[in-house]
Amino acid sequence: MAPLVKTGGLADVAGSLTSALASLGCDVRVVLPLYGDVASQLPARRSIARMQLRDRNVEIFEASAPQGQRLWLVACPPLFGRSGSPYVDADGTDWPDNAERFALLSRAIVWLATHPTETDFRADLVHLNDWQTGLAAALLSRESSPPPTVFTIHNLAYQGVYDRATFDLLGLPPDLWSIDGLEFHGSMAFIKGGIAFADRITTVSPTYAAEIQTPEFGRGLEGLIRHRVSSLRGIVNGIDTSVWNPTTDTLLRARYTATNLDRKLVNKRAVQAQLGLVPSDAPLLGVVSRLAHQKGIDLILSLVDALVSLPAQLAVLGTGDPAIERSLRNASAQHPGLVAYHPGHDEALAHLIEAGADIFLMPSRFEPCGLNQMYSQAYGTVPVVRRTGGLIDTVEPVSGRSGTGFLFGPATPDALLEGVRNAVAACRNRHTWRAIQRNGMARDFSWLNSAQQYLELYDELVAPPVPR
Repeated sequence: MAPLVKTGGLADVAGSLTSALASLGCDVRVVLPLYGDVASQLPARRSIARMQLRDRNVEIFEASAPQGQRLWLVACPPLFGRSGSPYVDADGTDWPDNAERFALLSRAIVWLATHPTETDFRADLVHLNDWQTGLAAALLSRESSPPPTVFTIHNLAYQGVYDRATFDLLGLPPDLWSIDGLEFHGSMAFIKGGIAFADRITTVSPTYAAEIQTPEFGRGLEGLIRHRVSSLRGIVNGIDTSVWNPTTDTLLRARYTATNLDRKLVNKRAVQAQLGLVPSDAPLLGVVSRLAHQKGIDLILSLVDALVSLPAQLAVLGTGDPAIERSLRNASAQHPGLVAYHPGHDEALAHLIEAGADIFLMPSRFEPCGLNQMYSQAYGTVPVVRRTGGLIDTVEPVSGRSGTGFLFGPATPDALLEGVRNAVAACRNRHTWRAIQRNGMARDFSWLNSAQQYLELYDELVAPPVPR
């Protein structure tokens, strides 16, 4: 949950959607493990419950998030008290006890949802997110009068798959080891609990909802998803416009609006200076991304020589696959002043690249929703994206002076290069480029629209039946 702990877009959703729901009148509690780094940021917390879940002592604390939401923090120091990433160690390897950790989180969610007298809060509905909470849907379904559940798939590639020995170690009901339960090709999948047992399933864009029903994107679960298609809905994520707004963004060197886009140049010069790029007027291509095969960074790497020859500059911020990081360092060394790579996560630099770049690259092989293409349009930075998932749903193809970005088809270097060349050609025509920039900046990507769709979904599940 951003800004407390973040590894990807789920954190932004947990922080922003819950805030938007509260503004629409919902009474929300956000359940979050009390990770070590979260504990250090929330010293003002009070204990509201203690229980034993299997052989672990668990304490629930209540605290307020920076945005004001009320948090229920699941404290079990042996499992959650460590610092660093919530999922992997310093070497990027999954914590060996992740199955136990997130089974415990799911059990804590079930306890909180079914003990209203202990917490003075009766849940009308439980909204679960990703594989880490998938078991909660399965376990809640076994309660006598459970609240309805919504399960959101943020990225089907992450499934929480474990072997039979782990299933037995977790002490799960034996009948859940079945094709109708958690069993998944001879193993168990936490995410299957959410997909099979939740009352409604959502994912983070309409196109991705359609894609995950196919073998290419379904990751072995497409049959189950098609079986439950009547309960599936795609709702595009929003962005936090109080944080991502070029008019008010304090992390920029110069703030600007659609009517004074010349001030973007101040941010471009700042990016060039900070990353050691020459202060050129050539188009600056920006990338802010997790460095993974999914994100298509290898396609960009294969085109470095061609990109700098356009001419263009390339600025990349991100961390991930060590091999991709090495290749980016090599590309930066081979093209000093034209290519720059900054490793790690740097929120201030991410904002500055979004504002200072002319063109933003997202050549994802698949993208459930994506946020940076929306940030880019809000900042007048024209995206070049692959025609997949949420990128299709949030970027309007450029045609003349209409549209907001450039979409390309196959996940190949040639297709990406053609998209970049089209963007660079448009960039050379000032009037066309300004029109495209302003088209993107005029779009409403705020969370209010998305939150309203979630609220309508909740109402379907909790509204009392109309008497005949």
